Amino acid sequence: RLRRFVFPMSAAFLVWYLAYVLLASYARDFMAIKVLGNINVGLVIGLLQFVTTFAITTVYVRYANKHLDPAAERLRRRVEES
Repeated sequence: RLRRFVFPMSAAFLVWYLAYVLLASYARDFMAIKVLGNINVGLVIGLLQFVTTFAITTVYVRYANKHLDPAAERLRRRVEES
């Protein structure tokens, strides 16, 4: 269960991060587009990296509470009963 969640989520985040790095390296004109005042696309995408990290953490905690923790608890009870 852990792998079914962690591997796809990690791959998605790494692709998202790699896209940011590639855009910063090769699409400078795009990243320099002003969005609001001195805030440009590059800054917005960079800040979204942090938002994504917190969102993934929140989703993982909910997933663990719902799927992983009950399974670990059942396993712990079985081991203690033996």
